[in-house]
Amino acid sequence: MSAADTVAGTGRAVVVEGAHVVTVDGAEYADGHVVVRDGRITAVGAGPAPAAPGAERVDGRGCLATPGLVNTHNHLYQWATQGLFADGTLFEWLVGSYEIWGRLDAAVVSGTTSAGLAHLALSGCTTASDHHYIHPSGRGDIVAAEVEAAREVGVRLDLARGSMDRGRSQGGLPPDGVVETLEGALAGTAAAIDAYHDRADDAMTRVAVAPCSPFSVSRELMVEGAALARDRGVRMHTHLAETLDEEEQCLAEFGCTPVEYAEKLGWLGEDVWFAHAVHLSDAAIARIAATGTGIAHCPTSNARLGAGICRVTELLDAGVRVGLGVDGPASSELTPLAGEMHQALLMARARKGPQALSARQALEMATLGGARVLGRDAELGSLTVGKLADIALWRVDGFGYDVVADPVVAAVFGPTPPLERLWVGGSTVVDRGELRTLSAETAAARGRAAHRALTQEVNR
Repeated sequence: MSAADTVAGTGRAVVVEGAHVVTVDGAEYADGHVVVRDGRITAVGAGPAPAAPGAERVDGRGCLATPGLVNTHNHLYQWATQGLFADGTLFEWLVGSYEIWGRLDAAVVSGTTSAGLAHLALSGCTTASDHHYIHPSGRGDIVAAEVEAAREVGVRLDLARGSMDRGRSQGGLPPDGVVETLEGALAGTAAAIDAYHDRADDAMTRVAVAPCSPFSVSRELMVEGAALARDRGVRMHTHLAETLDEEEQCLAEFGCTPVEYAEKLGWLGEDVWFAHAVHLSDAAIARIAATGTGIAHCPTSNARLGAGICRVTELLDAGVRVGLGVDGPASSELTPLAGEMHQALLMARARKGPQALSARQALEMATLGGARVLGRDAELGSLTVGKLADIALWRVDGFGYDVVADPVVAAVFGPTPPLERLWVGGSTVVDRGELRTLSAETAAARGRAAHRALTQEVNR
């Protein structure tokens, strides 16, 4: 551990000076400072920092300081199955993958969580929402394994405890051996909330209720899951409107579009966010906006699977809360969260022209937008006095970056800049591109072991 890792507990301060500071909540300082004490931001502004006796001082010259990035949708377990079914549609990719994922166990999930969150931290991510919806019976405590691995990496985990109860015999996509019963899914979700949901504003672990999707979940699980979430005061998450196939299935089976179906089941509201939302009509966008429902935009995965391009410009114009997500590594191989800013920018402009999305809008989606989607914008997502000190410091003075006058444009238009420092609650997680909690070498080894264990299990 570095010296900064003791800051939050000792009352000492960290002072970053000379950086280009983008608060995301409206202010920007070309030569600015950020001061941290006890894990929270105590000062942000232009020029030299106020006196902070005994502080660790960080030279921010040549760097861009932003809030830590917030990942609103991920499937960490998929680290073990990257690169498979490379040319399949979403449904083809899922059908093939379910046969492998059904053999997951707690040890594999521990390894994939270590690798996946370490990789995210190295791309500036300080909060990650993981949608884990496969819980095979008799394969250990998967939720506990994930939470413990996340704690070791030091990134905030929003665990969207997923579930599926609609196997192939009931018209769903997954094999029957992968799904839970309705009662088992609800009980497992309730147990995860009771064990791990932390309501404190500086929580490292939160839990959401997250049935997988309309084609793998019964109406009863959607309805009763919503009731459980609202009874326990937690958020709700699911996939929705990712592909045209899904819309056609919803129209054929339920006589309505995915958004209309979700509304019938009580799945629109300020406590809900959907992953993908690629295929939305103007009417659907209006309902999402009117109800305060959030969207996790996953541009790389949507492109990789040929699902389409989310109408993010229209969503933002309508006032919808939009964050970014890398989705699972098996449909978005090795995608850094910072890279999704770049992808979101390009996708929007490919659809609507060069004014469709700006670099600063992309940064906002990756930070404050994501915090709003997860219901944590009161404490995360901007460099604001009183908020938690989740801060990313990027080097933008290196080869290539040094000829771009605007450091935000350099960071979003180009490849992900080198990460100089990453703090979570004032504690150092990354220093000069190296993890200071769990080493990258250890995380990578655990990821490889998880991959081997799962593929060997498949081949038996």
